[in-house]
Amino acid sequence: MILALSIGVLVAGAVFLMMSRSFIRVVLGFVLLSHAANLLLFSTGGTSRRAEPLGKSLDPVLTADPLPQAFVLTAIVISFAITIYLLSLAITGGRDEDDEDGDDA
Repeated sequence: MILALSIGVLVAGAVFLMMSRSFIRVVLGFVLLSHAANLLLFSTGGTSRRAEPLGKSLDPVLTADPLPQAFVLTAIVISFAITIYLLSLAITGGRDEDDEDGDDA
């Protein structure tokens, strides 16, 4: 139940940050959303057993499912790469937020 609540809080925070006009807040919202997706993928492996994927005994009852762990590892790498790309877009591109007087000249 705590895992589902933490996923919900992360998604709610991500949606709140992504609705902002600031591009940095959108990037932070994406980071929160990627963490929520990682927790959701990790919870598909079952929360009752948290052993290593291949332990000393190869009994399927005692070992954890390695597929969600591989998915989470792949999702972490992809979200890190997209976050770096979004941060580089936030630094180099976009509108000038320091211009508050409305002059176009």
